[in-house]
Amino acid sequence: MSETWKEMLTRLYTGSSLQARRFRLALISFDALTIILFIVTAPLPKTPALNALILLVGAVILVDFCARLWISEDRGKTLRQLYTIADMIVIASLLVSPFIDESIAFLRILRGLRLIHSYHLLHDLRRMSPFFTKHEYAVVAAVNLFVFVFFTTSVVFAFFVDKAAGFEGYIDALYFTVTTLTTTGYGDITPETIGGKLFSVLIMIVGVALFVQLARAIIQPAKVSHRCKSCGLLKHDPDAVHCKHCGEVVQIETEGLN
Repeated sequence: MSETWKEMLTRLYTGSSLQARRFRLALISFDALTIILFIVTAPLPKTPALNALILLVGAVILVDFCARLWISEDRGKTLRQLYTIADMIVIASLLVSPFIDESIAFLRILRGLRLIHSYHLLHDLRRMSPFFTKHEYAVVAAVNLFVFVFFTTSVVFAFFVDKAAGFEGYIDALYFTVTTLTTTGYGDITPETIGGKLFSVLIMIVGVALFVQLARAIIQPAKVSHRCKSCGLLKHDPDAVHCKHCGEVVQIETEGLN
């Protein structure tokens, strides 16, 4: 009996075959390109061509979202996941974008949360990339910081910078975000409203925490993710044979294991 559409999608989205891994890497490549598109087009004026492109991207993301939800064994749990909620917000903002003010464009950057918070993507990268396996926590922390910086930049550009300045205004927003996040505070660009000042405080609190998380992931000895079947410990040395917590044998996947 030939497989159904649902069975085929389940195999592609969750399977371990080479075809399934290539399909998921193609999806994540599309996700990365959409993030670049959202960042590049943020300071650009709305045009019919840009509106059509945004609608097309929104439609593709909507199809991907519906497919993931359709094959999910626990749809309630799937809908509660962080990157699923972010996807719903992004899809809504893309589909209504051509018809309303561009002040909601910053919501598109939330798409970046899917870049690294997908279980199957993480599993694929652990199997296919020795570099990712060794530096997983640093890569995840770097992506989190990247998403935060450009999401915040888009918020600053939408609400606290003169959007008529175009690309120059977007660079000012990025400059303000980075100087605030690093607590450098040169003082040449400062918020004048209460809302702007409170948002600056939020940037410092969240941004510094994410920056410290990245620094710690880089400085600390490399660990790999592998759940111990006995005690549940998640982090182990790359060459670990036994769990340091309970002594159980751990079988960490390496290039030499299939």
